[in-house]
This record gives sequence, structure tokens and C-alpha cells, in this order.
Amino acid sequence: MTPPRHRVLVVGGGNAGVSLAAKLLRGGCPDVGLVEPSPTHHYRPLLSYVAGGAATLDDLRRPQADVVPDGVHWHQDSVVAVDPDASVVHLAGGGELAYGDLVLCPGSRVDWDAVPGLRVACATPHASTSYLPEHAPQAWDMLSGLTSGRAVFVVSDRHVPCSPVGLKPLFLAADHWRSTGVLGDVTIDLVVEGSRLAGTARADQELRAAADDYGVRVRTGTVAQRVDPAARTVHLRSADGTAAPDGTTLGYDALFVAPPHRAPGWVTTSGLAAEGTDGFVDVDPLTLQHRTHPRVWALGDVATVDTSPSGGALRKQVPVVAHNIPAHLVGAPLRHYDGYTVAPVTTSRHELLLAEHDREGHAEPTIPFPDLVRPRRSLYLFDRYVEPQVYWHRLLRGKVS
Repeated sequence: MTPPRHRVLVVGGGNAGVSLAAKLLRGGCPDVGLVEPSPTHHYRPLLSYVAGGAATLDDLRRPQADVVPDGVHWHQDSVVAVDPDASVVHLAGGGELAYGDLVLCPGSRVDWDAVPGLRVACATPHASTSYLPEHAPQAWDMLSGLTSGRAVFVVSDRHVPCSPVGLKPLFLAADHWRSTGVLGDVTIDLVVEGSRLAGTARADQELRAAADDYGVRVRTGTVAQRVDPAARTVHLRSADGTAAPDGTTLGYDALFVAPPHRAPGWVTTSGLAAEGTDGFVDVDPLTLQHRTHPRVWALGDVATVDTSPSGGALRKQVPVVAHNIPAHLVGAPLRHYDGYTVAPVTTSRHELLLAEHDREGHAEPTIPFPDLVRPRRSLYLFDRYVEPQVYWHRLLRGKVS
């Protein structure tokens, strides 16, 4: 039996998949299919605000049926394999879908195995993350309930979506502790795998100054090697594999983690992954076209684009893929994605900065004035309240590029 066929099949119904499907339809694509198993759509940037007590899950959830563009055929199922030679996708429910062009944007997954003990720790009241909806409210319960002791924040650099945003709960919590008069009773340790707190030197400088103001002890170039949930300790090493020079173990009363991520396993088993990347799709970082299979494309967290994944990055990637799919068919020039990405990071419960840069780490501000790297109340209000409305009413409808 011949499987149903779509001119373009998009795998993943998050920000990347829905906004691309809408963009393709608006560009005249006659047949777009979307594979997404979840009945609920999340505006994921607000999860860090949930973990910092500045939003609720209700603020970021919508039924998936409400955000899938009219005219897109939604297959509520999961992908288990791709056969790029036969141009067929295999589904968990046993069905198959054929395609002309395939776009992979299923996102990435928390890699619990990368930090032994972390999964068990996050099942206790003393450790949590904002990177999963079911954990984000627990994170704020943990942080807001802490009135003394040690809070440890760990931010991985291993494929974490918009990893500097993992700092938001830290600064939101620290400001809360200050306002409630207990900041002096809380020892705050920040463990960051990268050499900077954000992608540019200016943003790193601003965030270090904010951290210093709250008395945060910052360790860069350091990773969490394992967690002992029974003893409530996190064991550290330097990012180059040696023991952390200033002590290898930290006890904690509250542990917040922006954990390592990896790609869905079927990317590798389908022969679509780049070597040495934890299974991420092997695309040209400029054109977002697969290096071996030219009718396969990828964007978002699952793609090897040599820059930090973020929602802002998707705003640049979506128009590139939407243009390149039809352009490739007729031999027209392909557009390039320059690696732009952005990390919006709060420095308090009322100010936020933007770290915007390209894949080389060079600053790439959206506007030259005012200076958006300096923390501002207006940026906080925009990121927390205006940006979600842009997301629901414009970006998911293919109207932002």
C-alpha cells in the first residue's frame, strides 16, 4: 500500500515546525504535513520565568490544534525512523508518510545519562530544572522556599537550548532573596561549562557584575560530573577533564540545572547525524540542507548550525529554509543563515539584557541604539509580556522573518 505523500513534511510541532509550516503555506506550497505527537504546545522561553516565579504554566500553554496552521495536515504521531533513500518516514503508530522534501525540527532531549544521578536528584524537592514543563514549577517552589543554606546553579554547554537563559532563575531567585531579606543567609554558587556567562564579552561583563552584586561565586570552564542525591552533593570537574581546581564537590540545599541535551535517537539510526555531535542532524550550517541527502533539511535545536540554538535564531533560520526548499528544486541560489542567535537574560525581577551574536561570537545587535546589552526594564517587559504575544499571533502564523 502506497503511504500518504506530502510535498513538504515537517517533523516537530514546536516553534520551528509550526512557524515554518505557516511560512511555507504563505509562500505558496500546496501541501504541507506536520508530525507532532503532543496535544499541547508550549512557548518554551517562558519556562525559565516559571522557574523564577514570574510566570505560570498556563501562560505558556495552548492546545496544539489551535496553533497548527489551517491547511496543514497534522499527523499526531511520533517519528521512529527515516528512510532518506526511499523518502519515507516511519511512525510510532505503525504508519508511513512519504515526502518530497523533509524538514527535521523535533528539538532536542534532556540527556539525563550525561550526568549520573541527576534524574534521581530532580525527583526530589532539592533539585530541578526549567527545561521540562513538569519540573519548572517545582524549581520555583524549591528556590522560593529556601531561606538559608546553599543554592547551586549548573549551566551546561552541551547542546543546551539557549543555555544562558538558564541564568534567569538564578537572578530572579537572588532578587527575591534580597527583597525578602534572606540573601545574606544563602550561599549561591554558579557553575558554567563555557568560558563566558553569555556569548559576547560585553554581555559576560554585565552578567558577572550582576552576579557579583548578589554575592554569587562564579566558576566557568566547569561541569557537573555527577550528582549524589542522597548526600545532596554535586561533583565537579573542569571542562577539559581535569579536577576542578577549587574543590571537586559542592553540597547543596537547592540545585538548579540547565542540563546537557542530545538529539532524538532515530536521527542517528536513520543515518542523518553528524559524527561526534550526540546525534544532531548533519546539515550545511549556511543553507541548512543535509550534506548527504539534499531533499532533507533541518533547523532549530536538532541541527548542527555552529551557533547557540535559540528562538531568535529560528527567526533567521525559518525564512532561509522556506526559501531554499523551492529554490533547490529549480536550481536557484540558496540563501544563507549567518549564525545569528540571541539570549535574553534577566539580571533582576525587573531588568533584562540581550546577548546577540553571530556564530563567530561577534556582536550582532538588532538595532544600533539603544544599547540592548545594558540591562533595561523595557527589555524585561518586552521579553516577558510582549514577546509571547508576538509568538502566538505572528510568528506561529509565518508573519515574522
